[in-house]
Amino acid sequence: MILKALITLGILVYGLLVPILEVNPSHVFNPDWPAHALLHEVWQLITNSMLGLYCLWLTWVKKDLILSSVIGMLVTGGFLLAFLLKETFEGSMVHPDGSEATLMGMNAGVLVFTFVFVVFAWAALTAYRNQSALIKSA
Repeated sequence: MILKALITLGILVYGLLVPILEVNPSHVFNPDWPAHALLHEVWQLITNSMLGLYCLWLTWVKKDLILSSVIGMLVTGGFLLAFLLKETFEGSMVHPDGSEATLMGMNAGVLVFTFVFVVFAWAALTAYRNQSALIKSA
């Protein structure tokens, strides 16, 4: 049950919290962004939310904690990889007004997504070990 709750929390971060935080004048309604970039932003938000819904179904209905966690790792890992590569495409986590959300001196998004990625990895490994133990005992 703890695994399911932690996976659900991670899913809610990328599937619900991020879209709520990005539907605002600095992102989705930013008049300075090219229309093409706005389309990609909304596409990414909708895709991640739909993946989140699928992962909730995997977690609570199908009880496939491994696949749900791996998908969560792909979503959060994609963000972390983009952050690591940001200089190659002149990306930034600084908002147009020059502000940056930080926690403990680190970018809040990077910190939260790193934590969630680790939670998904731990959940996938734990679910795999539990599944392997059940198979061996059968």
